[in-house]
Amino acid sequence: MIPARIIKKYPNRRLYDTVESCYITLAEVRALVVKKIDFVVIDKKSGEDISRSILLQVISEQEQQGEAVMSQDFLSQVIRSYDKVVPEFAANYLEQSMKLFMTQQKILRLQVKRMVGDDPFAAVADVAQKNIARWKALQEEVLRRFVGAGSTR
Repeated sequence: MIPARIIKKYPNRRLYDTVESCYITLAEVRALVVKKIDFVVIDKKSGEDISRSILLQVISEQEQQGEAVMSQDFLSQVIRSYDKVVPEFAANYLEQSMKLFMTQQKILRLQVKRMVGDDPFAAVADVAQKNIARWKALQEEVLRRFVGAGSTR
C-alpha cells in the first residue's frame, strides 16, 4: 500500500505538498480527492492531523461556487444533529447514504451507456450535430426557394 501523501499547513495558512515540493491551493487538494490520492494534512505548528478541517474548507469552497449540493435546510439540520443524535450514528448514516447515492448514480450511468452506446455524452453531442446539420440544410432550402421565387417575378 502506498503511504498517504503528507501536506503540511503552515501558520500563514498555506498548504505545502511534501511530494511535489510546492505550495498548493484548496482547488488542488480537491483534485487529489477527485483522483483518489490518499493524503493527510498536518498542522506544522501542532503536529495535529487537520485533514477533516481542510476537507470541510474544500466543501465550503465548492458550495460557494456555482450550484450548491447542500441546501440551507440540510446544513441547518446537520448543525442541529450535533445536539440531538449520537454523532457516530449520524456520521455513519450520512456516509452510507452517500455511498448508496454514488452506487445508484454509477448503475444509472451504466444503464444509459448500455441503451445509448459507449459514451452517452458523445451520443447526445452526435444527435445535436446532426440536428444542427439538418437545421442548416432546411435554412438553405428555404432560402434557395425564397430567392428562386423572387427571381421569377
